[in-house]
Amino acid sequence: MSTTITNALPNIPRLYTAICEWLACLVYLHVVYRRTTRRRMVIVLILGMPVMIAIQYLDGVMTEQFWILGMLLAFSGMAMMMAAGSGSPGRETLYNTSRAFVLAELVASLHWQVATFMDLNGPVNHASWLSLCVLLLTYAICFALAWFVERTNFNSTAPATPSASAVTATVAITVVTFAMSNLSFVSTNTPFSGKVGQEVFYIRTLVDCCGFAVLYAQQEQARRITANAELASIDAQLESQHQEYLQSRENLEALGRLSHDLKHQIAALRAEFDPNRVAQGFEQLEESVRLSSVQQHTGNPVLDVILTSKTRICTRRHITFTAVADGKLLSGLSSMDIASLFGNALDNAIEATSQLRDPQQRLIRLALYKHSSFVVMRVENYYGANLRTDSAGNLRTTKKDSHSHGYGVKSMHHIARQYGGEMTIQTDNHWFTVTVMFPVASATAA
Repeated sequence: MSTTITNALPNIPRLYTAICEWLACLVYLHVVYRRTTRRRMVIVLILGMPVMIAIQYLDGVMTEQFWILGMLLAFSGMAMMMAAGSGSPGRETLYNTSRAFVLAELVASLHWQVATFMDLNGPVNHASWLSLCVLLLTYAICFALAWFVERTNFNSTAPATPSASAVTATVAITVVTFAMSNLSFVSTNTPFSGKVGQEVFYIRTLVDCCGFAVLYAQQEQARRITANAELASIDAQLESQHQEYLQSRENLEALGRLSHDLKHQIAALRAEFDPNRVAQGFEQLEESVRLSSVQQHTGNPVLDVILTSKTRICTRRHITFTAVADGKLLSGLSSMDIASLFGNALDNAIEATSQLRDPQQRLIRLALYKHSSFVVMRVENYYGANLRTDSAGNLRTTKKDSHSHGYGVKSMHHIARQYGGEMTIQTDNHWFTVTVMFPVASATAA
């Protein structure tokens, strides 16, 4: 097995490789979801730089037989930085570290190929300042470009642990990329090896570039699949809310007819001669009429149905529900969006207050009004349990099956942004407040 390379170029300096590996970790720590504070990330990066340099110089004193071990040590150092800096679990750390390792290999190889081509890698001489400029310029462009393309490929505000198959594929791509890019240093007698110094680095850079592109495409596909699944769930919930509205409207019409009939039955009871039966009958009928004739009149028929339906649920669960709403402000919203927006907000509030043992704490308030040039919807409810949040401050569901919940809030966000508005969530002194704001023009458009 021949490893003789004609006009072999000097090896990449260990310091440069360490800097590339450190910068690659820096890039991915800024684009992936972090469960730790920024302060901790900065501390990890500060401590990680000398560790990576020490690992590279340790690799330099090892014999060629321990070359693979040296690469594993470098990968392990990067993995420790990624794990400590992001707080990610093992599978997620392995996934992100593999991507960072390929990026580091690519940038280190590209810079050294350019530097040796320009003959700037020699000892300190009159062109040393130019050598430093090439180093800084190459690293700045490559890592800035990597950050720019990867920041849209990862969700930095929500956890997205990759599947076992995705991690396996990523590790396999990384191993193949590293093996093929360094094959010429092991043997020049293969169809995929180079025999000339500059040619070897060209192959190495090209293979690393292809490996990074494949990993990027893999992550983009995974992100698109997740986004499509999330949109499908939101659409399904929108349709479910709309069907609930239609069913509620039919129920209200039936209850209206029932209320009309009950009035005639009350008149018939007045003809009864037995005072006890008359009194008992009146009490039962009047209670039925009171419950069935609860109606909300906001000026928007869709909102009337939703509020009336939720009012009855609150009555059955002994929840005090107060609503002050100008439904005419929603003339520009579709019936499905109104049903989903108000239905989700009130469903969450009803579910939270239903868990309170003290009926006097079961309070829900809804307001829909115009403020300046915005239409404001505000739903407030009292809560007793401690709320859980992630590192970004986003609320986490208290339900056991967390993967099946949370789409109601996402649906409300989606509707708000669809009409050029925004949704915010605030908690203060055991009051949970959801506020949605739309520009008046979009909320009342014809």
